[in-house]
Amino acid sequence: MSPTSDQAPEAFTAEWLALREEADGQARATAPLDPLRTHLAQRGAGPGRRPIRITDLGCGTGSQGRWLAPRLAGPQTWMLHDLDPHLLNLAGARMPRVCADGSTVQTRMCLRDLNQVTAADLAHTDLVTGSALLDLLTRDQVLSIARAADEAGCAVLFTLTVTGRVDLYPAHPADASITDAFNDHQRRAGRLGPDATAFTTRTFRSLGRRVLTYPSPWRLLPEHRDLTLAWLRGRLRAAGEQHAQIPADHLRHRMDQCERHELVALVHHTDLLALPNGYPGHP
Repeated sequence: MSPTSDQAPEAFTAEWLALREEADGQARATAPLDPLRTHLAQRGAGPGRRPIRITDLGCGTGSQGRWLAPRLAGPQTWMLHDLDPHLLNLAGARMPRVCADGSTVQTRMCLRDLNQVTAADLAHTDLVTGSALLDLLTRDQVLSIARAADEAGCAVLFTLTVTGRVDLYPAHPADASITDAFNDHQRRAGRLGPDATAFTTRTFRSLGRRVLTYPSPWRLLPEHRDLTLAWLRGRLRAAGEQHAQIPADHLRHRMDQCERHELVALVHHTDLLALPNGYPGHP
């Protein structure tokens, strides 16, 4: 979740990543796992076969690995990529040691900017994965990763990509303008933001990939008060940087609703699985 050297560091603090991990885990779609398991078995990896080789891009503190490793049976080897050495060390220390059937999970760490990932890096990878990552990337970065993964013949699973849609209950007249401004902020410096899933889908399909997408919304309920408050503050700060017309007392109004357990937010995301078509023809 800290993909490149020009990203704002406050978006990737260990504290923020820890705060969102439970909601992330509840939101990720489980439907991609069956087609993914089928692909891995066809590739000769998994239970009774060789270890599954997984590369986690922009791993942050490793939440994707902690969620996914126990849901895949068979021995696994994870390569964790991140630019932040502190987050990378946390990820390595917190990865599961065994998976769904008790097989061993081994972990290696790689301090690397995603701009440097090449096909050679993925040559022995079965699955490339990333969480809350795609919307932070530019078109060129997605193209580079997609081409590298396709050349390596590996599956790709990106989870929790923002769609740009947020539903707040109760609604407020300022919600639409704040959403528009926040989405524009997500697109700054050429990043894909809410356009990421559509662009990535087109990219992989142009490479002959089978692409499956699944909804994976955050459901921020009254019991998620701390996460909701942190998310609101960040959202309004970003919208303000885009010069949105935000009522002066809006943050206080929403915070008071949180404190009274009156606010619910549905933050829409999409999970994307890209599989090689006709796997036997791939390396």
